[in-house]
Amino acid sequence: MPKKLLITEKPSVAMEFAKALKVNTTRKNGYLESDEWIITWCVGHLVTMSYPEKYDEKLKQWRLDTLPFIPDKWLYEIIPNVQNQFNIVESLLKREDVSEIYNAGDSGREGEYIQRLVFMMAKPNPNAVMKRVWIDSQTEEEILRGIREAKSLSEYDSLSDSAYLRAKEDYLIGINFSRLLSIIYGRRVAKEANLDKASISVGRVMTCVLGMIVEREREIRNFVKTKYYKVIGQFGDENTNFKAEWKVNEKSIMFGSSKLYNETGFKKENDAIDFTKMLIGKEAKILELKKSKQKENAPLLFNLAEIQNECTKRFKIKPDQTLEIIQNLYEKKLVTYPRTDARVLSSAVAKEITKNLNGIAKGFADDEVKNYIQKMKDEKYSTNLSKTKYVNDSKITDHYAIIPTGQGYENYNALPELQKNIYKVIVKRFLAIFYPPAEFQKVSVTVEIDNEILTASGKICLNLGYLEVLKNKNVDNSNEEKGTKEDDDEIQNNLSILNTLKKGEKINILNFETKDSETNPPTRYNSGSIILAMENAGKLIEDEELREQIKGAGIGTSATRAEIIKKLEKIHYIEINSKTQIITPSNFGEIIYDVVFKAMPDMLNPKLTASWEKGLDMVAKKEIEPDEFMEKLKNYIKSKFQKLVINM
Repeated sequence: MPKKLLITEKPSVAMEFAKALKVNTTRKNGYLESDEWIITWCVGHLVTMSYPEKYDEKLKQWRLDTLPFIPDKWLYEIIPNVQNQFNIVESLLKREDVSEIYNAGDSGREGEYIQRLVFMMAKPNPNAVMKRVWIDSQTEEEILRGIREAKSLSEYDSLSDSAYLRAKEDYLIGINFSRLLSIIYGRRVAKEANLDKASISVGRVMTCVLGMIVEREREIRNFVKTKYYKVIGQFGDENTNFKAEWKVNEKSIMFGSSKLYNETGFKKENDAIDFTKMLIGKEAKILELKKSKQKENAPLLFNLAEIQNECTKRFKIKPDQTLEIIQNLYEKKLVTYPRTDARVLSSAVAKEITKNLNGIAKGFADDEVKNYIQKMKDEKYSTNLSKTKYVNDSKITDHYAIIPTGQGYENYNALPELQKNIYKVIVKRFLAIFYPPAEFQKVSVTVEIDNEILTASGKICLNLGYLEVLKNKNVDNSNEEKGTKEDDDEIQNNLSILNTLKKGEKINILNFETKDSETNPPTRYNSGSIILAMENAGKLIEDEELREQIKGAGIGTSATRAEIIKKLEKIHYIEINSKTQIITPSNFGEIIYDVVFKAMPDMLNPKLTASWEKGLDMVAKKEIEPDEFMEKLKNYIKSKFQKLVINM
């Protein structure tokens, strides 16, 4: 009887497929087998690229005359400590009774690469039909759908091409430039770092990220704080008054004055005081009064970069820890696929979203979450997301955003506390998109005194809307700064006062004061914010909407960014504070940065690194041929070598 062979990325995933397929049989050595199915697994990578010395023993020595090393035919080998599992998978792939082979590896570029390497080395039964299982979660329903709708493996050939090219690019840049720079600058680096010897490790993404961190640190180090002085006026009477801040305008007596540091402050306190004296005794009136209501929608859903940044802020953990935890939640069926860049849902998933909500309501034993869902039912909040910003097929490539499946609660109680907390963060971000917008009332007032302008504003939340889910101070355990009750009262009082004013009315000047201000240096990256900066091609963009607009040409991928940070720390180029997660470059890292900056500064440019990543994406989308990408890569390496060797 013909058999179907299914290969997953790891044993735990294989067990979930076996449960879904009802393959109830004794586990054999490295696989499971029933009358219809054989299920086996990789253990991560089974195959790797060979080092240069496997091509030629002479290449083991780092010598200039053997560089650049660009093989015509690539060599691969089995990783020694997983040779046994490879042998098992290989023997199963070659079985003559296997009629269909299902690649059920991780549904992403790296997952595709792992299995394609195995197929390349093992040479499966040529008569077997090769298929690809692509799933968004590990629920039984999704696993069965993935198998039922499995496409021909050839439909993923362009993704495979992109994966091979990514590995070749990292290999060629890493080996060639690490060797070249070590040969040229190794002794100098060792001397500066007070070491016996030193090698220089260069990477397509890694070196660029090091550059971001060093440049930020030097910007902070060289920053000189500058003090300046603002002018604040107090208006009204003893019982009812408000403060407004002066700002220069074209009619101001100070317009263009060298005494100003910026449009809101003076360089010297005495000049600010002298200016206020000119205003005392003059008439003040309300020039403008603007009242508005503002609405703010819930943020988009989490992709991997966003949840990594969020967990660093809340729980002070590194991005690789966050990924490991969410991967575990995924394997426990609790959340959807983690290695995603998308922050929206597909239209198909949106139509079925009540299943997720009902599953959470039924299975998640958390009173706070149950209350949020109950309020959604009581208030009849819409679950029709189709015409909202949370559904957009054009912004999804491989997978939609990370959301709770509404399943897997049989695994929940055994989770460590941190994993439970992270799961709850994902659930709350998900529920927030069904809540109405938060509503605010804002009043802006412009006071005029003899062509001088001072402004004040007040803002208060009229309706919490989604903030009830995401900003509940009693239950939100994040480390974000919270406003005090005194702050809230002051805003409320200020708004109440401003609301009583009328345009054109005259108002008493009570007094003026000067307020010290100073410029602030940029903030250091932490292990979460650097992930966001990598996603946005070297820019740390706090504004969520702007992040979405420029996204698409990041440094690295969602699957690799955390590993890059981990590697930089491991080779002692950067240091990460375990309590704050703040990143600083090590002295050694700065020495390496200086060498790269002198030799090949474009390696530090996020735009160059992002352009290579864009090229890989274009290969995956069949917009360019793999040979075209490879030719450009070879030409880049050769031209760089030529310039560096000439300038030695």
